[in-house]
Amino acid sequence: MSASQAPSQPVPPSWKDLGKAASDILGKDYPIHGSTLEVKTHTPSGVTFRVFGLHDNKSSAITGDLEASWFDRKKGISLTQAWSTANVLRNQIELQNHLAKGLKFELISTLVPEKQAKNALLATTYKAPGLHIRNFVDVFKGPLLTSDAVVGRDGLLLGAETAYDAREKKVARYNLALGFYAPDYAVALHALGNLTTYSASYYHRVNADVEASARATYDSKASSNVNLEVGTKTYLDNAAFVKAKVNNSGILALGYAQALRPGVKATFGLALDTLKLSSGSADASAHKIGASLTFEA
Repeated sequence: MSASQAPSQPVPPSWKDLGKAASDILGKDYPIHGSTLEVKTHTPSGVTFRVFGLHDNKSSAITGDLEASWFDRKKGISLTQAWSTANVLRNQIELQNHLAKGLKFELISTLVPEKQAKNALLATTYKAPGLHIRNFVDVFKGPLLTSDAVVGRDGLLLGAETAYDAREKKVARYNLALGFYAPDYAVALHALGNLTTYSASYYHRVNADVEASARATYDSKASSNVNLEVGTKTYLDNAAFVKAKVNNSGILALGYAQALRPGVKATFGLALDTLKLSSGSADASAHKIGASLTFEA
């Protein structure tokens, strides 16, 4: 096949999504810290309303936020406004494909009126075959300039992130990552915390019903030990799946998700400290349980 006939490279994932398949298996659908309720509704005019509430098991506090967003697909403009029970106001404006195809501009601002605290983040994202670049400017902090990029070819991914503090005139942090993606599996290596924390993760779709992943993390500053976590996800049918994960500290987490009807999903989570399950000495505070319920219409 000639170079002109070679298939174009897909757009690689962003920096934050490198290793996402493994992270989703190990991190999502385990509502063990409390109970959540999420309601989403969509209008024919393109407006989406979202209400989210959380009851935290540890503090017994109830928090939540109300969000409204509007998206004009033809003009590539979206507007999101949110108000939380902590009295935090957030606004986000996105402009897509205005100056060039694959280019997106974002302005994200937050305001806490009672503390007169405010923040503003300017962001640009550019996506093209084999390339994914993001830039952020934290206006009121530093200002802090953060850039990350991922390049990919034939499944091989190379990513880097750096942050520069304009006030201090120094590099605030730098990180590197390497990954490989195939249809049924993916691996990712990260060097974070100015190359002091290292992690390796893998994801494997064993078959149509079973997925598995694992992650090993080593912090050269905190400990000489390697933290290991393994997990799996099994689809029971088209409407339900179970998940399980365990780490080398003996924490076993279980998750079960069930689609009750179109647009209604219930998820239940349980975490057990297996080192404290001995008879007569079980510590109930070491175990966690929670649930989430999602409505979407």
